[in-house]
Amino acid sequence: MPAPLEQADPRTNRTTLDWTEPGAFEVADGVYRIPLPLPLDGLHAVNIYVIDTGEGLLSIDGGWAVAPAREALRAALTSVGYGIGDIRQFLVTHLHRDHYTQAVALRREFGARVSLGVHEQVSLALVRTPAGRSHQTQLDQLVVAGAGAVAARLVAGGFAAGDEDIENLEAPDEWLSPEQAIRVSETRSLHARHTPGHTQGHVVFVDESEGLLFAGDHVLPHITPSIGFEPAPSHLPLRDYLDSLRRVRAMADLVLLPAHGMPGPSTHARIDQLLQHHEDRLQACLDSVGPAGTTAFEVAAKLPWTSRMRSLDDLDPFNQMLAVCETAAHLDLLAERGSVVVSEHRGRRVYQA
Repeated sequence: MPAPLEQADPRTNRTTLDWTEPGAFEVADGVYRIPLPLPLDGLHAVNIYVIDTGEGLLSIDGGWAVAPAREALRAALTSVGYGIGDIRQFLVTHLHRDHYTQAVALRREFGARVSLGVHEQVSLALVRTPAGRSHQTQLDQLVVAGAGAVAARLVAGGFAAGDEDIENLEAPDEWLSPEQAIRVSETRSLHARHTPGHTQGHVVFVDESEGLLFAGDHVLPHITPSIGFEPAPSHLPLRDYLDSLRRVRAMADLVLLPAHGMPGPSTHARIDQLLQHHEDRLQACLDSVGPAGTTAFEVAAKLPWTSRMRSLDDLDPFNQMLAVCETAAHLDLLAERGSVVVSEHRGRRVYQA
């Protein structure tokens, strides 16, 4: 993943390279950023944002249901005079477990209400089927992309086995409509905005009165979010993502409050970078397609990955999967634009310029 950039907290003007430092950091009046640890090698924390409603707390996202995250949340809330039981509602940006599962676990214990975007219904239903394998879709995509060997290594390592966290993937109390308004207090409201791409049901929350965007994984300051990494991705997740970025770009410029990384003063500035990044990757993919036909795996092997310009072979199998699936998403969008032609050959998707 790209190395983090040095940014300043918009409230305190405090500069840090380590946004994962535990605590509760006030980013606007009555709004606290709380980083919670993740059990991952590459991504070490997720930000949740807790809002004082005057009648308890509302949390944007919940974190991953693991003991260190719960303890970090307890300690952070205690430091500013609250307890976990003060959280009355979770507004969750999307279904990924680092955002959703702890909200469900705490609902079971304290009775908090959990809300999730309505377009996450299909993916959640697939995960919860008796034979649910939450990443089977990605394994199938790898085979079609010509990366069957990567899929085999993932399966051998236990990837896509039955979901061990199924109890924390229960349905929410409320399915949020794409443009739903949420009253937080007498002086504050949030508006959900449907922003598919990272997942089909991803939503961001806009606080127009304070000029804040609770962006989830839609707009991240240091990295680009994975595209369509979910049990039920759309036909063209990259198209969905770019369209969603443009819709948020058309709004007033807002303070960026991301799920991973430090807050930033301009949503517009980061969206412009993300849009340009994907146009550059689309061109790089197009330049790597040969006249005789090329698979997404073969294109991904020609491209550099992360800010360190690593080769595909240098990545671990999980990140190889993300790279190949993202390459396929770019190639499929190029096909939609008419820049490449797609055909099927022995169960693989082949692209020709």
